[in-house]
Amino acid sequence: MDKAGKKVVLITGGTSGIGLAAAVLFLQDGWQVAVMGRDAGKGQEALDYLKKNDGKAGNIGEAVYLQGDVSSMEDCRRAVAETAGHFGRLDALINSAGIYFERAIEDVDEEAFDRMLSVNLKGTYFMTKYAIEIMKKQGSGCIVNVSSDAGLQGNMLCSTYCASKGAVNMFTKAMALELGPFGIRINAVCPGDVLTPLTEAQLLQYPDREQALGEMGSVYPLGRIASPEEVASVIKFLCSREAGFVNGALWSIDGGLT
Repeated sequence: MDKAGKKVVLITGGTSGIGLAAAVLFLQDGWQVAVMGRDAGKGQEALDYLKKNDGKAGNIGEAVYLQGDVSSMEDCRRAVAETAGHFGRLDALINSAGIYFERAIEDVDEEAFDRMLSVNLKGTYFMTKYAIEIMKKQGSGCIVNVSSDAGLQGNMLCSTYCASKGAVNMFTKAMALELGPFGIRINAVCPGDVLTPLTEAQLLQYPDREQALGEMGSVYPLGRIASPEEVASVIKFLCSREAGFVNGALWSIDGGLT
């Protein structure tokens, strides 16, 4: 615990979607929260949103925003260092930053490929590298990687994304073996479609948003896509004492799709 007796979590991609929903849950549970994102404007909006949603519990933590791009090793190192410097420790890392596009392999150029792997895989890899330096000294820690059902099975026109998330899943399993002896657990969540700003942007490409959303949800046995809060709840659980023996697991959150 830090001097205030609170645990500390760093969330990449924490200014929107699943990352922001997770930040709300951790904050309401009394954690100190650092959210990392590229856009300073969105960072301030995220902090304002967190303040509006911090009245639902009595043991509220503090939230800070860190500007940075996870595709930069230096930004990864700095974000971890600033979090530990500000709060005094680091108990959990949530690797939620990610990008997505649908494209046939013939239409994927080197720049697009490199950007996808740099954010989805490289960012996860090096955020973990720097976080565990602190966690090993503490003798404890928890990491949750936000992967995808696309990391478990192939999806149409998503070869680059599938490759990045499949790599994240195997990285998670490998690191579980490497970090377990140090008291550090690492797991991944593998959601299907989630109603995030990224998904909303996809839906707006269609003439009828509601029809497109219905068609998207129709492939799921539960008949709908997930909310960010549903994924965030599993992330929060994986960082809890109740999940103390869960390590190297890939948790499907896809309404039965896989």
